[in-house]
Amino acid sequence: MTGTLFEILMVIALGTFGGACFGLLIGYVARLQNPEWFLMSRREKYLNCTLVLVCSALCIAELAWYVLG
Repeated sequence: MTGTLFEILMVIALGTFGGACFGLLIGYVARLQNPEWFLMSRREKYLNCTLVLVCSALCIAELAWYVLG
């Protein structure tokens, strides 16, 4: 697994962006989001943050496998 610094940074940046988009989209479809952050319960906030982090990690792993593999 070799890659230039630019490729590694692009994988991290695009994976984070894509994962955040997927996580927020899943939260929106599952109706876990409110228009304002302070209107959400602690559980909804936790689930949204978890969705974003998990989706970001999955996107980074998939992009790293595709680009650097």
